[in-house]
This record gives sequence, structure tokens and C-alpha cells, in this order.
Amino acid sequence: MSNDRCNKSIHCTVEQCANHCPTASYCALDSITVGTHEANPTVDQCTDCKSFQRKCC
Repeated sequence: MSNDRCNKSIHCTVEQCANHCPTASYCALDSITVGTHEANPTVDQCTDCKSFQRKCC
């Protein structure tokens, strides 16, 4: 996926994601899904971007 646009409403620093804007620290998606891997999340490390897709090559 080639992302030549940046959604300045979604800040992101995960350059390994296929949805990462190539020119700045933003996501290229219109919206994302945030979830958790914990039964009772209490800190930010318990949350996950469920829209993450590993960048190929």
C-alpha cells in the first residue's frame, strides 16, 4: 500500500505499519480502531492499534 497522504488527526510513530504516512508521523487511514489485550486495562501499554498492518519489505 502506498500512502501519499497524512491524516493529521491521527498521530503515529510506528514506521513499520503499512498505514504509516511516509513523510511525517501520522497515519494515512481515515480512522483507526483502538483496542486492548487486557481484561482490565489500567495503563497505556495495555492498548493496541487494531488497524496495524505490518509493512511488507
